[in-house]
Amino acid sequence: MSLFATILAQQTVELIDTAAAVATTATAAPAAAAPAAELSVWELCLKGGVIMIPLLLLSIVCIYIFVERYLVVSRARKEDPTFMHRIKDYVKEGDVESAENLCRRTDNPTSRIVAKGLSLLDRPADDIQKSMENVGNIEVASLSRGLPWLATTSAGAPMLGFLGTVLGMVTAFFNLANAGTSASIDVLAGGIYEALVTTVAGLIVGVIALFAYNYLQARINGVINSLESRTTEFIDLVKDSKK
Repeated sequence: MSLFATILAQQTVELIDTAAAVATTATAAPAAAAPAAELSVWELCLKGGVIMIPLLLLSIVCIYIFVERYLVVSRARKEDPTFMHRIKDYVKEGDVESAENLCRRTDNPTSRIVAKGLSLLDRPADDIQKSMENVGNIEVASLSRGLPWLATTSAGAPMLGFLGTVLGMVTAFFNLANAGTSASIDVLAGGIYEALVTTVAGLIVGVIALFAYNYLQARINGVINSLESRTTEFIDLVKDSKK
């Protein structure tokens, strides 16, 4: 009985030691694990390949067009609230020269349209309106210069990104096929995530271009509404003065 108790005690001690060793190993394992790999934005861009170059150029062009057109449209939207009142006073007084000088000093789309109307005061009102509308169309076309690039980029950049991804996928599967018996999931996964970089870049550039285009177009529409209002106001003035 004494011998059996001794053997049982030894086995119990061995089991306790084994459990302690397993617990110690489990606790130390997370600490010994390698840190998770991280990728910076710059590293991702480099892994995108040649397609990233045209996407970069498109993004630079879009930013330049947006800033330049924003400044131009902002200047066009600025108006002197007393401008039309002064024009009306000059026309009613018959002082057309002063009205034309005011238009030259103001120098914005509204003043150029009114100046065109002032130069045709001896013509019928319908002819004056058509001429002013033609000038207005020219002004709007000038304000919209560069916007087709934004519209094209908003549609073309994602397509370039998809093209880069397809090319990257072809390369990834080609490498996987050439790996033969040493092929692994790491080879395929690495090629796929590198290929998807161009899709992400293309979508980012496309979304930025789309929002920039719609924002500028909305501001230009505001200028168009203002020009139409001033044209109508001037034509009414002409009709009243001829009566």
